[in-house]
Amino acid sequence: MIDIHCHLLNGVDDGCRDAIESLTNLKLAEEAGFTDIILTPHYIENYYENDYETIKPQVAELQSKLYDNNILVKLHHGNEVYFSEKMGEMITNNVVSKLGKSRYLLFELPQKTRVLNLENVVSQIKAAGCIPILAHPERYMFVQHNPNEIAKLISQGVLMQCNYGSIIGQYGKEAQKTIIKLLKNNMVHFLGTDTHRQGYIYGHFYRVEREFLKYISEEKFEELTTTNPREIIEDNPINIEEPTLVRKKWLFA
Repeated sequence: MIDIHCHLLNGVDDGCRDAIESLTNLKLAEEAGFTDIILTPHYIENYYENDYETIKPQVAELQSKLYDNNILVKLHHGNEVYFSEKMGEMITNNVVSKLGKSRYLLFELPQKTRVLNLENVVSQIKAAGCIPILAHPERYMFVQHNPNEIAKLISQGVLMQCNYGSIIGQYGKEAQKTIIKLLKNNMVHFLGTDTHRQGYIYGHFYRVEREFLKYISEEKFEELTTTNPREIIEDNPINIEEPTLVRKKWLFA
């Protein structure tokens, strides 16, 4: 499996505080069956400005520590980029990191506030030659209110990465109900741990996988955890199933 979203690069954001904490979590990841991990520290203007030139050597240093500790996980660099009207400029100037050496860019939105100019920012990302991936859509209030908003974004070329922990209620009941609706309606393309410090998902992966398999097939789970993430690392396009709309009577269930 391949994790495309985590905060295990130590000392750069609200994730792991030191190398020991990073190594502990990465060992758990290896034991859970992850072979590759894309480190995605936050890039938030004027707060966590983890730019490309800073991140790349730090990822290489952590990879060296993994080898020294016989942890067989390959690391890749990236960012989780917070919504900005300067998104296109930041990509063009190589300020933010795409995922690995690919064209895929992971970005996030405010959780409680609906972004009015989202379509413009998506256009900026695409015009800069990137494929946008929206992080954890199930956690945004506007999506919880109407999951069909995600179908609109997919039609505009945005791919969706949901968090493993949402299926077991790690982010609350609304996120849990929403991820189930997205899964059932072909609106999820990748899964990621979004692990920060505790490494909870890596250490309890059997329980998480069991919950997912209540709603999707083993083949689909493989697609979301391994097949599609591998296409990111290899910078290939992914096959996208046409999403179906959540029926009105289930929108607020």
